[in-house]
Amino acid sequence: MENRIISLVVVLVFIGLGGGWYYYYSHYYDQPQEAPAAQVAPPPETTPPPAPESPVRYPLATPPADDAKSLPSLEDSDGPMQKALAELMDKAALKRFLNLDSIVRRVVVTVDNLPRRKLPQQYDLAKPVAGKFLVTGKDENVSLNAENYRRYVPYVLLAEAIDLKKLVAAYRHFYPLFQEEYKNLGSAPKQYFNDRVVEVIDDLLAAPELPGSIKLVQPKVFYQFADPTTEALSAGQKIMMRMGGDNAARVKVKLKELRRELTAAAK
Repeated sequence: MENRIISLVVVLVFIGLGGGWYYYYSHYYDQPQEAPAAQVAPPPETTPPPAPESPVRYPLATPPADDAKSLPSLEDSDGPMQKALAELMDKAALKRFLNLDSIVRRVVVTVDNLPRRKLPQQYDLAKPVAGKFLVTGKDENVSLNAENYRRYVPYVLLAEAIDLKKLVAAYRHFYPLFQEEYKNLGSAPKQYFNDRVVEVIDDLLAAPELPGSIKLVQPKVFYQFADPTTEALSAGQKIMMRMGGDNAARVKVKLKELRRELTAAAK
Protein backbone atom coordinates (compact mmCIF):
# COMPACT_ATOMS: atom_id res chain seq x y z
CA MET A 1 0.00 0.00 0.00
CA GLU A 2 2.83 2.43 0.82
CA ASN A 3 4.29 1.96 -2.64
CA ARG A 4 0.97 2.88 -4.23
CA ILE A 5 0.78 6.03 -2.13
CA ILE A 6 4.33 6.92 -3.12
CA SER A 7 3.42 6.52 -6.78
CA LEU A 8 0.34 8.67 -6.37
CA VAL A 9 2.27 11.44 -4.68
CA VAL A 10 4.75 11.62 -7.55
CA VAL A 11 1.82 11.97 -9.94
CA LEU A 12 0.55 14.80 -7.79
CA VAL A 13 3.93 16.47 -7.94
CA PHE A 14 3.95 16.10 -11.72
CA ILE A 15 0.45 17.54 -12.18
CA GLY A 16 1.03 20.22 -9.58
CA LEU A 17 4.37 21.49 -10.87
CA GLY A 18 2.55 24.18 -12.78
CA GLY A 19 1.84 25.94 -9.52
CA GLY A 20 5.50 26.36 -8.68
CA TRP A 21 6.45 27.31 -12.22
CA TYR A 22 3.73 29.96 -12.39
CA TYR A 23 4.66 31.31 -8.98
CA TYR A 24 8.26 31.78 -10.10
CA TYR A 25 7.27 33.97 -13.02
CA SER A 26 4.76 35.95 -10.98
CA HIS A 27 7.28 37.06 -8.32
CA TYR A 28 10.16 38.70 -10.11
CA TYR A 29 10.99 41.32 -7.50
CA ASP A 30 10.34 41.82 -3.80
CA GLN A 31 8.26 44.91 -4.38
CA PRO A 32 4.93 45.73 -2.74
CA GLN A 33 1.93 44.77 -4.75
CA GLU A 34 -1.09 46.92 -5.27
CA ALA A 35 -3.83 46.30 -2.76
CA PRO A 36 -6.55 44.11 -4.23
CA ALA A 37 -9.79 45.78 -5.11
CA ALA A 38 -12.50 45.50 -2.51
CA GLN A 39 -14.81 42.58 -3.08
CA VAL A 40 -18.36 43.78 -3.58
CA ALA A 41 -21.08 41.27 -2.90
CA PRO A 42 -23.30 40.72 -5.95
CA PRO A 43 -26.96 41.65 -5.65
CA PRO A 44 -29.24 38.83 -4.56
CA GLU A 45 -30.52 36.76 -7.43
CA THR A 46 -33.09 34.09 -7.90
CA THR A 47 -31.58 30.66 -7.33
CA PRO A 48 -30.89 29.18 -10.77
CA PRO A 49 -32.16 25.71 -11.63
CA PRO A 50 -29.68 22.89 -10.96
CA ALA A 51 -27.24 22.20 -13.78
CA PRO A 52 -27.84 18.97 -15.68
CA GLU A 53 -25.56 16.07 -15.04
CA SER A 54 -22.50 16.25 -17.30
CA PRO A 55 -21.62 13.09 -19.22
CA VAL A 56 -18.35 11.47 -18.19
CA ARG A 57 -15.96 11.44 -21.14
CA TYR A 58 -12.94 9.70 -19.61
CA PRO A 59 -14.13 7.28 -16.92
CA LEU A 60 -11.54 5.57 -14.77
CA ALA A 61 -11.67 1.89 -13.97
CA THR A 62 -13.43 1.32 -10.67
CA PRO A 63 -10.96 0.22 -7.95
CA PRO A 64 -11.61 -3.06 -6.12
CA ALA A 65 -13.86 -2.89 -3.07
CA ASP A 66 -10.94 -3.62 -0.75
CA ASP A 67 -9.06 -0.63 -2.14
CA ALA A 68 -12.04 1.64 -1.54
CA LYS A 69 -12.26 0.50 2.07
CA SER A 70 -8.60 1.34 2.67
CA LEU A 71 -8.93 4.95 1.52
CA PRO A 72 -8.27 7.60 4.19
CA SER A 73 -10.80 10.37 4.59
CA LEU A 74 -10.11 13.61 2.78
CA GLU A 75 -9.33 15.28 6.09
CA ASP A 76 -6.80 12.58 7.03
CA SER A 77 -5.13 12.14 3.63
CA ASP A 78 -2.08 14.36 4.25
CA GLY A 79 -0.47 12.01 6.76
CA PRO A 80 -0.18 8.95 4.50
CA MET A 81 1.06 11.09 1.61
CA GLN A 82 3.66 12.87 3.72
CA LYS A 83 4.91 9.54 5.06
CA ALA A 84 5.18 8.16 1.54
CA LEU A 85 7.02 11.25 0.36
CA ALA A 86 9.50 10.92 3.21
CA GLU A 87 10.33 7.40 1.97
CA LEU A 88 10.59 8.59 -1.62
CA MET A 89 12.62 11.77 -1.18
CA ASP A 90 14.99 12.97 1.51
CA LYS A 91 13.93 15.79 3.81
CA ALA A 92 15.93 18.36 1.89
CA ALA A 93 14.13 17.48 -1.34
CA LEU A 94 10.74 17.54 0.35
CA LYS A 95 11.42 20.96 1.76
CA ARG A 96 12.73 22.20 -1.56
CA PHE A 97 9.94 21.05 -3.84
CA LEU A 98 6.63 20.65 -2.02
CA ASN A 99 4.06 22.20 0.24
CA LEU A 100 2.93 19.27 2.35
CA ASP A 101 -0.42 20.38 3.72
CA SER A 102 -3.83 20.14 2.04
CA ILE A 103 -2.24 18.10 -0.75
CA VAL A 104 -5.47 16.93 -2.39
CA ARG A 105 -6.88 20.45 -2.42
CA ARG A 106 -3.64 21.88 -3.80
CA VAL A 107 -3.70 19.39 -6.67
CA VAL A 108 -7.36 19.94 -7.50
CA VAL A 109 -7.11 23.74 -7.37
CA THR A 110 -3.95 23.77 -9.49
CA VAL A 111 -5.37 21.40 -12.11
CA ASP A 112 -8.68 23.25 -12.34
CA ASN A 113 -7.02 26.63 -12.82
CA LEU A 114 -4.18 25.85 -15.23
CA PRO A 115 -6.41 26.51 -18.29
CA ARG A 116 -7.50 29.84 -16.80
CA ARG A 117 -5.64 33.15 -16.95
CA LYS A 118 -4.24 32.96 -13.40
CA LEU A 119 -3.42 30.39 -10.73
CA PRO A 120 -4.40 31.00 -7.09
CA GLN A 121 -1.09 31.11 -5.22
CA GLN A 122 -2.73 30.16 -1.93
CA TYR A 123 -2.86 26.50 -3.01
CA ASP A 124 0.42 25.98 -4.86
CA LEU A 125 1.54 22.36 -4.52
CA ALA A 126 5.09 22.89 -5.72
CA LYS A 127 7.25 25.57 -4.17
CA PRO A 128 8.62 28.33 -6.42
CA VAL A 129 11.68 27.63 -8.49
CA ALA A 130 14.78 28.84 -6.68
CA GLY A 131 17.02 31.58 -8.00
CA LYS A 132 16.75 35.06 -9.39
CA PHE A 133 14.69 35.82 -12.45
CA LEU A 134 16.97 37.03 -15.26
CA VAL A 135 16.23 39.33 -18.16
CA THR A 136 18.32 40.66 -21.01
CA GLY A 137 18.29 44.30 -22.10
CA LYS A 138 16.57 47.28 -20.54
CA ASP A 139 13.91 49.93 -21.01
CA GLU A 140 11.83 49.07 -24.08
CA ASN A 141 14.03 46.17 -25.20
CA VAL A 142 13.75 43.52 -22.50
CA SER A 143 13.79 39.79 -23.22
CA LEU A 144 13.69 36.66 -21.12
CA ASN A 145 17.21 35.46 -20.40
CA ALA A 146 17.63 31.87 -21.63
CA GLU A 147 19.65 31.05 -18.48
CA ASN A 148 16.32 30.88 -16.63
CA TYR A 149 15.49 27.63 -18.42
CA ARG A 150 18.11 25.77 -16.39
CA ARG A 151 16.09 26.28 -13.24
CA TYR A 152 13.42 23.91 -14.55
CA VAL A 153 15.73 20.97 -15.22
CA PRO A 154 15.24 19.29 -11.77
CA TYR A 155 11.48 19.34 -12.31
CA VAL A 156 11.78 17.96 -15.82
CA LEU A 157 14.04 15.15 -14.61
CA LEU A 158 11.50 14.33 -11.91
CA ALA A 159 8.73 14.09 -14.50
CA GLU A 160 10.81 11.92 -16.81
CA ALA A 161 11.54 9.44 -14.02
CA ILE A 162 7.86 8.63 -13.47
CA ASP A 163 6.53 5.13 -14.21
CA LEU A 164 3.15 6.26 -15.45
CA LYS A 165 1.41 2.87 -15.50
CA LYS A 166 2.03 2.43 -11.77
CA LEU A 167 1.24 6.03 -11.05
CA VAL A 168 -2.08 6.03 -12.84
CA ALA A 169 -3.04 2.80 -11.06
CA ALA A 170 -2.47 4.61 -7.77
CA TYR A 171 -4.32 7.69 -9.02
CA ARG A 172 -7.34 5.49 -9.74
CA HIS A 173 -7.17 4.10 -6.22
CA PHE A 174 -7.26 7.57 -4.65
CA TYR A 175 -9.55 9.08 -7.24
CA PRO A 176 -12.61 9.36 -4.93
CA LEU A 177 -10.69 11.89 -2.81
CA PHE A 178 -9.94 14.08 -5.82
CA GLN A 179 -13.54 13.87 -7.01
CA GLU A 180 -14.79 14.76 -3.54
CA GLU A 181 -12.53 17.81 -3.32
CA TYR A 182 -13.42 18.88 -6.86
CA LYS A 183 -17.06 18.85 -5.86
CA ASN A 184 -16.26 20.73 -2.65
CA LEU A 185 -14.66 23.59 -4.60
CA GLY A 186 -18.01 24.30 -6.20
CA SER A 187 -16.76 25.44 -9.62
CA ALA A 188 -18.05 22.31 -11.35
CA PRO A 189 -19.95 20.15 -8.81
CA LYS A 190 -21.56 17.99 -11.51
CA GLN A 191 -18.40 17.31 -13.48
CA TYR A 192 -15.86 14.51 -13.42
CA PHE A 193 -12.40 15.50 -12.21
CA ASN A 194 -10.53 13.18 -14.55
CA ASP A 195 -12.25 14.90 -17.49
CA ARG A 196 -10.80 18.16 -16.21
CA VAL A 197 -7.33 16.62 -15.90
CA VAL A 198 -7.47 15.53 -19.56
CA GLU A 199 -8.69 19.00 -20.58
CA VAL A 200 -5.73 20.53 -18.77
CA ILE A 201 -3.26 18.17 -20.45
CA ASP A 202 -4.72 19.06 -23.85
CA ASP A 203 -4.38 22.76 -23.07
CA LEU A 204 -0.73 22.30 -22.07
CA LEU A 205 0.03 20.26 -25.18
CA ALA A 206 -1.45 23.05 -27.32
CA ALA A 207 1.02 25.61 -25.94
CA PRO A 208 2.74 27.30 -28.90
CA GLU A 209 6.48 27.54 -29.25
CA LEU A 210 8.04 30.97 -29.36
CA PRO A 211 10.89 31.27 -31.84
CA GLY A 212 13.92 33.27 -30.82
CA SER A 213 13.96 35.56 -27.81
CA ILE A 214 10.85 36.18 -25.73
CA LYS A 215 10.09 39.89 -25.51
CA LEU A 216 8.80 41.18 -22.17
CA VAL A 217 7.21 44.35 -20.82
CA GLN A 218 6.86 45.56 -17.24
CA PRO A 219 3.73 47.71 -16.99
CA LYS A 220 3.83 47.65 -13.18
CA VAL A 221 5.68 45.31 -10.84
CA PHE A 222 5.64 42.05 -12.79
CA TYR A 223 6.90 41.24 -16.25
CA GLN A 224 4.47 40.13 -18.96
CA PHE A 225 4.77 38.93 -22.52
CA ALA A 226 5.09 41.91 -24.83
CA ASP A 227 2.76 40.29 -27.36
CA PRO A 228 -0.85 40.78 -26.13
CA THR A 229 -2.03 37.59 -27.84
CA THR A 230 0.61 35.55 -26.03
CA GLU A 231 -0.11 37.25 -22.72
CA ALA A 232 -3.81 36.35 -23.11
CA LEU A 233 -3.05 32.61 -23.21
CA SER A 234 -3.86 30.33 -20.28
CA ALA A 235 -1.59 30.23 -17.24
CA GLY A 236 -0.60 26.67 -18.13
CA GLN A 237 0.35 27.49 -21.71
CA LYS A 238 2.46 30.46 -20.61
CA ILE A 239 4.24 28.20 -18.13
CA MET A 240 5.13 25.80 -20.94
CA MET A 241 6.44 28.64 -23.08
CA ARG A 242 8.48 30.26 -20.34
CA MET A 243 10.34 27.11 -19.38
CA GLY A 244 12.09 27.03 -22.75
CA GLY A 245 11.54 24.96 -25.86
CA ASP A 246 13.73 21.99 -24.90
CA ASN A 247 12.20 21.61 -21.44
CA ALA A 248 8.68 22.04 -22.80
CA ALA A 249 9.24 19.39 -25.47
CA ARG A 250 10.42 16.89 -22.85
CA VAL A 251 7.44 17.64 -20.61
CA LYS A 252 5.03 17.30 -23.53
CA VAL A 253 6.33 13.78 -24.21
CA LYS A 254 5.45 12.82 -20.65
CA LEU A 255 2.09 14.59 -20.83
CA LYS A 256 1.15 12.60 -23.94
CA GLU A 257 2.02 9.36 -22.14
CA LEU A 258 0.00 10.44 -19.13
CA ARG A 259 -3.00 11.28 -21.30
CA ARG A 260 -2.91 7.83 -22.93
CA GLU A 261 -2.93 6.17 -19.53
CA LEU A 262 -5.73 8.35 -18.14
CA THR A 263 -8.00 7.84 -21.14
CA ALA A 264 -7.35 4.13 -21.77
CA ALA A 265 -10.42 3.04 -19.81
CA ALA A 266 -12.67 5.29 -21.90
CA LYS A 267 -11.91 3.48 -25.18
